[in-house]
Amino acid sequence: MTSRAIRFNDLSLVETGLSEEVANSLSRVVSSGWYVLGPEVEAFEKEFAETIGTRHAVGTASGTDAISLALIATGVSAGDEVVTSPLTATFTALAISRTGARPVFADVEPNSLTLSAESVERKITPRTKAMVPVHLYGSGCDIEALDRMARERELLVIEDACQAHGATHHGTTLGGWGAAGTFSFYPTKNLGGLGDGGIVTTNDEEIASLVRRLRNGGQASRYVHEEIGVNSRLDEIQAAVLRAKLPYLEAWNRRRRELAERYEAGLASTAFTPVAPLDPSGSARHLFVIRTPEPTSVMAHLRDHGVDALVHYPIPAHLQPAYRHLGQAEGSCPNAEAAAKSMVSLPLYPSLSNEDIDYVVRVLTEF
Repeated sequence: MTSRAIRFNDLSLVETGLSEEVANSLSRVVSSGWYVLGPEVEAFEKEFAETIGTRHAVGTASGTDAISLALIATGVSAGDEVVTSPLTATFTALAISRTGARPVFADVEPNSLTLSAESVERKITPRTKAMVPVHLYGSGCDIEALDRMARERELLVIEDACQAHGATHHGTTLGGWGAAGTFSFYPTKNLGGLGDGGIVTTNDEEIASLVRRLRNGGQASRYVHEEIGVNSRLDEIQAAVLRAKLPYLEAWNRRRRELAERYEAGLASTAFTPVAPLDPSGSARHLFVIRTPEPTSVMAHLRDHGVDALVHYPIPAHLQPAYRHLGQAEGSCPNAEAAAKSMVSLPLYPSLSNEDIDYVVRVLTEF
């Protein structure tokens, strides 16, 4: 088999076809001389809120900050417990910890690897204040069941949609459920900037106003600090770049779904099991992940044939050294733990060709 080089991700602006748009957006900011919390941020917040279908969107410096500030703005604080998934970037749990609350890890569904409503229910205690469901790999969790449970138990829902820009679940856009949604604009996301950035989406005007103050040091007006806030402001350059990219998000997600379906068709007769979204037609397909008993050997074989591959995520959050003190030892989230030992993430981004996907499938079939 002829080897070819397929990177895990390619952030080249030339390949996205947006080099001119991005250059124009940067020039616009430089010409304005306004770099923090200006007209570009305001315009992007409005445009992103319209995309998600919420009344408000508030830009932050990162997705991690978006989660923390959304939790704080909804009343989560020290002594509270917040239930979330262990199978995610550990930044989700770190965002909870920054509020002073205690992250509690529920297990995931065995096929979709998204947060299990049944497991969440078992983790709820009198101290539980909120849940942070993660829309993993761009696919929605069982948000209806979790939202229903939250309403019955009078709990908050803060969505971690940091991998799910533009995704829907049974027709409803993710990031608009519950009290608030949160997104990251890290460069590798479906909608990524040229650096860090994040945003909180909500239909609640009080939450939006409080997040706006908290992100800017708690200021209600210049030099008047009503709360103890932080410095977490989306800058004008990132907002301008994201505005240039936002109109392409739907087409990019559609292309990701096409490529994912091609992977699935090609791997159907193999021993590899793709992680299955609960609603494939609405998934943003941020990552394409397969399960195999031999992930290390599979990744080595892919690398030998020029294909980059990664693991998302090799250590579940409850087994991270930072969270060992919580007492959730190995065996407490068996589905997440089994997944972490059997996953391989394959290249998936809009500028890949059908031939690239076919090549990866052939390499895997050869293994």
